[in-house]
Amino acid sequence: MITTDKLASRESRAAATPMMEQFIEIKADYTDALLFYRMGDFYELFFSDAVEAASTLGITLTKRGQHLGEDIPMCGVPVHAADDYLQKLIAHGHRVAVCEQTEDPAEAKKRGSKSVVRREVVRLVTPGTLTEDKLLSPAESNYLMALARVKGQGGGGFALAWVDISTGTFRLAETAQDRLAADVMRVDPKELIVSERVFHDEELRPVFDLIGASVSPQPSVLFDSSSAEGRIKRFFDVSTIDGFGTFSRAELAAAAAAIAYVEKTQFDERPPLRRPEREVGGSSLFIDPATRTNLELVRTLSGDRKGGLLSAIDRTVTGGGGRLLAERLMSPLTDPASIDTRLESVSWFLAQTALTDDVRAALKSAPDMPRALSRIALNRGGPRDLGAIRQGLQMARTIADLFAASETPEEIGHCLSSLAALPPELLDRLDTALADELPLLRRDGGFVRNGHHNELDEMRALRDESRKVIAGLQAQYADETGVKSLKIKHNNVLGYFIEVTANNAAALTEGDEAKARFIHRQTMANAMRFTTTELADLESRIANAADRALTIELAIYDTLTAAVVDAAEAVTGAAEALAVLDVSAALAQLADEQGYCRPRVDTSRAFQVVAGRHPVVEQALRRQAEGPFVANDCDLSPKEKTEEGAIWLLTGPNMGGKSTFLRQNALIAIMAQMGSFVPAGSVHIGIVDRLFSRVGASDDLARGRSTFMVEMVETAAILNQASDRSLVILDEIGRGTATFDGLSIAWAAVEHLHEVNRCRGLFATHFHELTVLSEKLERLSNATMRVKEWEGEVIFLHEVGPGAADRSYGIQVARLAGLPEAVVARARDVLGQLEEGERQSPAHQLIDDLPLFSAEVRQERPAPAGRSEVETVLSDINPDDMTPREALEALYALRGKLDPAGN
Repeated sequence: MITTDKLASRESRAAATPMMEQFIEIKADYTDALLFYRMGDFYELFFSDAVEAASTLGITLTKRGQHLGEDIPMCGVPVHAADDYLQKLIAHGHRVAVCEQTEDPAEAKKRGSKSVVRREVVRLVTPGTLTEDKLLSPAESNYLMALARVKGQGGGGFALAWVDISTGTFRLAETAQDRLAADVMRVDPKELIVSERVFHDEELRPVFDLIGASVSPQPSVLFDSSSAEGRIKRFFDVSTIDGFGTFSRAELAAAAAAIAYVEKTQFDERPPLRRPEREVGGSSLFIDPATRTNLELVRTLSGDRKGGLLSAIDRTVTGGGGRLLAERLMSPLTDPASIDTRLESVSWFLAQTALTDDVRAALKSAPDMPRALSRIALNRGGPRDLGAIRQGLQMARTIADLFAASETPEEIGHCLSSLAALPPELLDRLDTALADELPLLRRDGGFVRNGHHNELDEMRALRDESRKVIAGLQAQYADETGVKSLKIKHNNVLGYFIEVTANNAAALTEGDEAKARFIHRQTMANAMRFTTTELADLESRIANAADRALTIELAIYDTLTAAVVDAAEAVTGAAEALAVLDVSAALAQLADEQGYCRPRVDTSRAFQVVAGRHPVVEQALRRQAEGPFVANDCDLSPKEKTEEGAIWLLTGPNMGGKSTFLRQNALIAIMAQMGSFVPAGSVHIGIVDRLFSRVGASDDLARGRSTFMVEMVETAAILNQASDRSLVILDEIGRGTATFDGLSIAWAAVEHLHEVNRCRGLFATHFHELTVLSEKLERLSNATMRVKEWEGEVIFLHEVGPGAADRSYGIQVARLAGLPEAVVARARDVLGQLEEGERQSPAHQLIDDLPLFSAEVRQERPAPAGRSEVETVLSDINPDDMTPREALEALYALRGKLDPAGN
């Protein structure tokens, strides 16, 4: 096959036909994209582009002539269905350069029979620059993100800028290398652009591998901080950016790079981006990438949206509301006042049941105004996009009227102010001009309402009712001349003409007035033919009526789109207000439907959840009719004489519900700080600044990491970053290696969390030896998942209570999973032998070595002298965890060891 290098050679161009030479010249500027080359009603692809596209799209690969002695591969897609094919190509990571015919073929022929129609690339389609409805998910933002690094600044000089050209969102934030992946994944961009220098930085390679988005290296000049301010000013047509806020050099570089890439991909079209908003560091809850994955906030571990938290709590009815809810979930707040403002809106809607139903009913018919506005501004819109703006403005007015007699909280009041700021004349103008039923494409015409434009109505009448118009003129001439047999006819030679018999011709030829009015065209054997200035003009207008009607409509379309773009800021503000109302009303609906409570969020270090539930599991159980979810309390609030929160060491059997309990408390914290009611009886949470969760196990084969290595990397990130305001959720640390290695790691990790991080935490483990730590670590408490044994069977109660488990019931779980009875029986036998010969636990010896983090170098202690059998048994007994009957049985067992004869 002809390679890209060979295609771009001088020899290749010299050997090409005129059309193929044009293709090669255009393709040379877009070597990293598939070239959609417009030929009539198709976009054609050639050479390697055709091979790649045919394979991805599953379409037929053909050929068109030869080039340099080889067949030219070719495939094509129809223009009218291009969006469907673009969607598939973009989903597979391709970029597409759309090359259109920019000249009428008739004009090209004037230059010679072999002249090629002029073509130019008018748009570069990439994952982060989509605007078409078919290519976008209504409830998902489509962010393009730019990462800039300016050396010499504190913290490494990293900054992020992200834009969604389909809605106009434009935001900035500083970041640092150690939190770069977390900040990128919080936004979840569809495309990330970086300078070539940064892209090839080996220190950042793991970040790019982890992000998983389409990372696109770009020329470093796009990220030049010295010219960044000028680029921003030119784009927004301002003389200074002081009114935008104060930005670092890295933030300006990131913003300018995002703008440059938008201009590079959109060419002459300018999307309606809003002025950049700067996010203050620490204003949102820090959630590291592993935690986002483990908690399945948006997608499950398998990648499905169904089964994630977002799917479980989403009751929004608009695309904008769905996007805003996802944004709030991904970036919970850390300011109690801002959180309370959101919660107050939800409470208000929850109390206004009838109004909430009316608002949600109205919102269901609200269109996606921001995306319609973006397509209009980029000249990719159509009449239905204007119709969406009209409908959205009508809905805004209707919804505002619903609140007319209500006292509303602060957030809702701001929304109503934005709705009131809409220019009423814009809606009136659109409503007056646009028809009720609108075509998809403006070139189809028919979108202007009858009666709006006099000439347009006349042209439509001529186009659609020419026979009726001619018949009317014929009747008029017959009355004027008194010749009842007068006819107006048409042929391809004369066009329209008046015909009378020879006997009646005198009425049209005698007298000065008749001669002036009726112009002789042709004499036949038995008839004469005439025309009039009026008829000739009518004929010309009938011939051009369709073209003229469309021309008028397109001019009206242009004036309407200009009016909409001029009001872009007000339209966008109203759309944002509707999204906020949708989210608040949806969260109220969720709270009412699921029985959620309003959380109390403040600046304390409290973490008290009464009767908490897992929002996703609870709904799954209800759908499957498997009984109610077992609610559990969790109190990590500071104990007496301590300022920091507590840590629970959670033991219990497999299948007992430990992981569910861990996750539900993390999810409750996230939901509370995003401004949602939560699944619990009551909740009091002191702001969590960072949330870490290590739940579940997986490997990373692509990077050569075993399951245990991944576990240790994630645990290291937690121990190195958690603060005394953080919430840490850890499950089964150390289980991926040898027993004593794992126990040692888990032991040290608990001590570090308690003594160094001093955070609130839940630490689930099967290392029961760790429970002795509660004797020396004042903020550490033991908790266990309760079970009940009955007739040899184990029943999981899924209840959390104080105390420690004495075993894991792994064999019982194995039997429930379907292991053969022979295997289960043998396992019981082996377990019995192991337990019989188990040596003295070293836990109490280790406990005497605390504090682990003493500055003094501790000396190794000599091993204790050998113990008697009775002492060994006593060391394993915890009287606090025993029932009276268990204590009595233990006493008899000890007596038996002292006196085997039983005397």
